[in-house]
Amino acid sequence: MNDVKENSWEIIRFDGDSKSVLKEDVAIEKPFTIVLNGEEFATIVCTPTDLQDLIIGFLAAEGVIRFYDEIKSISIDEKLGFSYVQLNKDLDVIQLDHSKRFIGSCCGKSRQFYFKSDVRTAKTITSKLTISVNQCFTLMKELQTKSEQFIKTGGVHNAALATQNELIMIRSDIGRHNALDKLYGHVIQNRIGLSDKLVVFSGRISSEVLLKISKMGVGILISKSAPTDLALQLADDLGITAIGFARGNRLNIYTHPYRISEASNHP
Repeated sequence: MNDVKENSWEIIRFDGDSKSVLKEDVAIEKPFTIVLNGEEFATIVCTPTDLQDLIIGFLAAEGVIRFYDEIKSISIDEKLGFSYVQLNKDLDVIQLDHSKRFIGSCCGKSRQFYFKSDVRTAKTITSKLTISVNQCFTLMKELQTKSEQFIKTGGVHNAALATQNELIMIRSDIGRHNALDKLYGHVIQNRIGLSDKLVVFSGRISSEVLLKISKMGVGILISKSAPTDLALQLADDLGITAIGFARGNRLNIYTHPYRISEASNHP
């Protein structure tokens, strides 16, 4: 798998009255088309790393697969930007609910696209995992310290699977939803149990992000960014503890605070 995450560009930088010419690392953005059982299914604009994780996580999030063994074969042509996936099942029902879609690196996607599969795949979370406020701070600081691609380019989002005490794995992408799909794909391939896991995240908590967390089956989401109102309504409904603005020594607990030990007595 290609591990190239950024390209260098020669730039002219102005800093006040000072001008300099230097090399700057820029995040790579590339479209990949998923061909599913011989039919073009979706095009994802992404950072071209951990592509198998991304493709499997995306298919799982869309309700196309539930388990890794539903995939008969998967091949990736990085040069041409295609992934060929053959399933061990028929696609007739799926094709009734899905049409060809373009998934951009930004978040401007219609509710119709998400809600078709979300009704079938979103889960109410009953995780009994708890964590302290200080552990939240520590995990977020660890994510920021280990996010090499962001440090180099400033152009990617990061998502990490974690226990209360440490990050287990990090995935990066120009699209925050892609970073989560890469996590999900890794989880499915390696059959990782999630009842005692949480997600640490760099991006805004949108409704799409919250739904992906629900589909994974994770009960706690810690983000350094802001949530949206719809995301919080979904988090409240689906039993997910949503934490935003986790920066330095400050954070906001928006929903289901009983999973945070210092806030467990809050109604």
